[in-house]
Amino acid sequence: MTLKERITEDMKAAMRAKDTERLGAIRMLTAAIKQKEVDERVELDDAMVVGIVDKLLKQRKDSIDAFQKAGRQDLADKEQAEVAVLQVYLPARLSADEVAAEVKAIVAEVGAKGPGDMGKVMGAAKARLAGKADMGQVSAAVKAALAG
Repeated sequence: MTLKERITEDMKAAMRAKDTERLGAIRMLTAAIKQKEVDERVELDDAMVVGIVDKLLKQRKDSIDAFQKAGRQDLADKEQAEVAVLQVYLPARLSADEVAAEVKAIVAEVGAKGPGDMGKVMGAAKARLAGKADMGQVSAAVKAALAG
């Protein structure tokens, strides 16, 4: 079963269970998937769907920060519930040590020498680690690897 099929099945289950919060989050995800498919005229594979889930999670986390700073805990809680629903569709994340090891291997592969090669390394890291690690964490690991 592909990730898209799993999301569709979960949406049907949420409808049957009348779980409106979960249903809303899954509908938002399916809308983002369909929008990407229409815009780019492609059928999304699991890796591309994971990329969309990652993007939506980042948006939710940014919203949570903004709502908490504005004193709107009710809205922050709603976003947090959506984060919990979306995280189910991500593969297991790499630990900080695993990310550092992967980045070290990528730096060696592309032959990066210093901070000027960050773009090259990040391009390769995005291709290899998309969906497996938080890109903010990857970026910090790349900076550390190129600085030292």
